[in-house]
Amino acid sequence: MNTSDQITTIFDADNHYWEATDALTRHRDPAFADRGVRLVDVNGDGKLNYLLDNGRVHPILPGPGDIHPRPRPGALYDYFAGTSDKARLGDELKCMDPTAHPEWFDRDARLATMDEQGVEACWMFPSQGVCMEGPMQPDIEASIHILGAFNRWIEEDWGFAYADRIFGVPFLTLSDVDGAVAELEWCIDRGARVVSIRNGPVFTRDGTRSPADPAFDPFWARVAEARVVIAPHAGFEDGYVKVQEAVADEWGRGSVTTGMGDAAASTLVSMLMKHRLVHDFAAVLVADKLFERHPGVRVAFIENGGTWVGDLLHGLQVLHGQNPGMFKENPVDQFYDNCWVAPFVEDDVADLATHVPVERILFGSDWPHAEGMGHPRDFFAKVEGFSLKDQRRIMVENARELTLG
Repeated sequence: MNTSDQITTIFDADNHYWEATDALTRHRDPAFADRGVRLVDVNGDGKLNYLLDNGRVHPILPGPGDIHPRPRPGALYDYFAGTSDKARLGDELKCMDPTAHPEWFDRDARLATMDEQGVEACWMFPSQGVCMEGPMQPDIEASIHILGAFNRWIEEDWGFAYADRIFGVPFLTLSDVDGAVAELEWCIDRGARVVSIRNGPVFTRDGTRSPADPAFDPFWARVAEARVVIAPHAGFEDGYVKVQEAVADEWGRGSVTTGMGDAAASTLVSMLMKHRLVHDFAAVLVADKLFERHPGVRVAFIENGGTWVGDLLHGLQVLHGQNPGMFKENPVDQFYDNCWVAPFVEDDVADLATHVPVERILFGSDWPHAEGMGHPRDFFAKVEGFSLKDQRRIMVENARELTLG
């Protein structure tokens, strides 16, 4: 009997919807209609695109998911595993008619699909909403308002704990700490169990700051008190532009962010930058004593992969050993106590388990995205070397306990 037959239900910590056309605008105050991001038919083809304040089209998003063709779930798995290239995909990246997939937009249709897939529950993340905060800068007021409007759309269309199976994840910004606390309270009052923030430096009116700066302690204190999981999810990142530019410049690759470098240079710099942000973000949370001040905070790193974890923990251990008294408790133990990691679907899960306990590994399929699994239960192939007990931990129990325990 296959393990997947013995474990009849799974809890997916990384599911997605596709945003409808009015996701960012349904609850937006008309005063912000021309700020932050707008919906404009840029190409004159009748399909709306996301246009930013500086007049540029969003760098990676074509526009709302309900009017633009979508890729087949799992289409990019081989590409991100490094065993194929995009040229072999042909038209697969724009092959699915969104109108034929109500499960991407409707929560009841999604529940029916989850029943077919054997998914008992899931964390439901934005697909495009996680790519919006950075590009809306430096208009912090607009980004705060539009993300708040987006959360009201999430709650209305998906719910934060629908049927105790679909746990819609609101997206909060720390750009204004009082506003962040108020938004967190609004989400908690409506049943939110999981909340996402950018894994990166906080955009503030005075420049970027560490999210673990004591200035944000009112937010973290409420997170700990409410037992809400903070789940940073990878997106499009404008918070490390200066770092990327510095790397490109130091290696003589030109300005890759402004298009002044060639394609090969941009590809190389992207490789050098991969995992740098999440690695640094996690390091800063620990080094800036977030978990010492707020030991009840739980952070789950979603769709950020797991290959960065070993290097991070080695670095923290060295930092601890070379600087006696810097930490009240070994920083590696702090990471173990307060952090969970969802590996990429192409990652070696067994390798991740050499760095963190099995109790800290989450299963996430990224369904229905192209870079994820074609079917959530396909992830069993990634954990077949684990004991049945540990497979159940990764595939079901860890996310269930974080959400409901």
